[in-house]
Amino acid sequence: MCMGAKRKGGASMQKIIAYPLSVVYYLLFGFTLVVFHVIQWLCFNLFGYNAHKKSVDVLCFFLVANTYVLGTRYRIKNLDKLPVGAPLIIAANHQSLYDITTIGWFMRKVHPKFISKVELGKGIPSISYNLNHGGSVLINRKDAKQSLSAIKEMSQYIEKYKRATVIFPEGTRSKTGKPKPFAENGLKILCKYAPSAYIVPVTINNSWKMTKWGSFPLGIGNKLEFIIQDPILVKNRPFTELFEETEQAVIKDIN
Repeated sequence: MCMGAKRKGGASMQKIIAYPLSVVYYLLFGFTLVVFHVIQWLCFNLFGYNAHKKSVDVLCFFLVANTYVLGTRYRIKNLDKLPVGAPLIIAANHQSLYDITTIGWFMRKVHPKFISKVELGKGIPSISYNLNHGGSVLINRKDAKQSLSAIKEMSQYIEKYKRATVIFPEGTRSKTGKPKPFAENGLKILCKYAPSAYIVPVTINNSWKMTKWGSFPLGIGNKLEFIIQDPILVKNRPFTELFEETEQAVIKDIN
């Protein structure tokens, strides 16, 4: 009883502390998005892709740095495993929006692009602009034909420019960290139209704890872990084998 009461009291105190820290975080977050919306526009329209890409890299740096206010720490394992000069399909489990900013910053050398839901394509400073102009694609989950066409477009893009796309085969975020079954379609199309690609399985841990109380207050004192698993060459491999190997590689290290 005593230990249970102490744990409950500790959790309650942590949540109380999380309220003012979350207010500070959201102020920094909003300021960052507004400022970099202008910076992105200038870079893209005046100097083109490379300048815009650098502005997005710096945006992701600040979005990650903002979370330090919440006591967030990051551990990225095996960055050296990322192939360079080849199209990459980064397949990861999905726990929160912090998965996206973390991959965007720490894996910036491979130019990660995202397959995002169409709702994010308008109304959000910086984020919507990047999704519309930075090489990512937007899918309408209610329109299967449009979604598959957009994913095909993405696969052809990474095959041509030797860049990376990020896909979360679970589809929706896990709110508890427990992985959901992977869906085949998106990954299958990427493999078909980017035949020289490597699949890079990535295991994400503890990101869900950032929103364990919802969007306010945010979780504090969390250590987010991203484990880059061994890349899998797509060429000359049956998709069923690729799919199973990818899913197993992602989930084997989930806490």
